[in-house]
Amino acid sequence: MNKENRYELGLAKLREIDGEAGERVLDSLSDIAPDFARYLIEFPFGDIYCRPGLDLKSREIAVVAALTAMGNAAPQLKVHIQGALNVGVSREEMVETIMQMAVYAGFPAALNGLAVAKEVFLQNGI
Repeated sequence: MNKENRYELGLAKLREIDGEAGERVLDSLSDIAPDFARYLIEFPFGDIYCRPGLDLKSREIAVVAALTAMGNAAPQLKVHIQGALNVGVSREEMVETIMQMAVYAGFPAALNGLAVAKEVFLQNGI
């Protein structure tokens, strides 16, 4: 895979998962760190998300769990909760994933994650 392929594959994967939200993230970086925007597409989406070992639903569940556990990434969690919904994760699966993080990351992290999920659910009318 060449460098241009990584970018094109990553951009297609980003669009598949996040749609307009992903495009907004890239646009927000264009005037301050365009190289970082390219890295964001090439590595996570071009290299990792395109791997065959997990489907997108499983990958997004893992990302939601990780971002919830981090406890300091609410904007990214919001984007990935929406992405998870876009690739077929149900509201119930999302809530269970975030609740599971109370065991490993603590109740504050899970509470914050649930608050973000509630916001995304409201925006989607679910």
